[in-house]
Amino acid sequence: GLVIDGQTLNIIFQGGLEEKFLELTQHCRSVLCCRSTPLQKSMVVKLIRRQLKVMTLSIGDGANDVSMIQAADVGIGISGQEGMQAVMASDFAISRFKHLKKLLLVHGHWCYARLAKMVTYFLYKNVCYVNLLFWYQFFCGFSGSTMVDYWQMIFFNLFFTSVPPLLFGVLDKDVSAETLLRLPELYKNGQ
Repeated sequence: GLVIDGQTLNIIFQGGLEEKFLELTQHCRSVLCCRSTPLQKSMVVKLIRRQLKVMTLSIGDGANDVSMIQAADVGIGISGQEGMQAVMASDFAISRFKHLKKLLLVHGHWCYARLAKMVTYFLYKNVCYVNLLFWYQFFCGFSGSTMVDYWQMIFFNLFFTSVPPLLFGVLDKDVSAETLLRLPELYKNGQ
């Protein structure tokens, strides 16, 4: 692991040593930045996003973490004694740090799986509908006339094809929460 303080981060950013810093951090299992300013926190996140081209996640619990949370791809705010500024600036809010494991492994997996299935559902639903309109144009001699009225198209998308994805998106759980917590490597299967 690597523990680095704010003064050292200041020397790194002012001296143009970002490349060497990234090279060093890639050999560590964990990097801890302590006694750093909000600007330094956001600069570290931006450096990692820009140079390594990876998705970043920032976790904070106070007003000094707001810039870091906003610089990351995903921000998690922990509501606590330091106020609600981090929660207001974040994408997700949790009450305790111990809830992070369940948020990432359980709800992250479920959300990922649901979104993947929903994208496929909407793609094939629209392919089927447009396919009908395409073949109808051969039937009517490419006159541009519509096969169905506009109110029927609206009701088709509103009633007949919106309820299944909503129910599926809310209720689908491909693996139980206990299994996901026990086997975190299941998250990689969807990717």
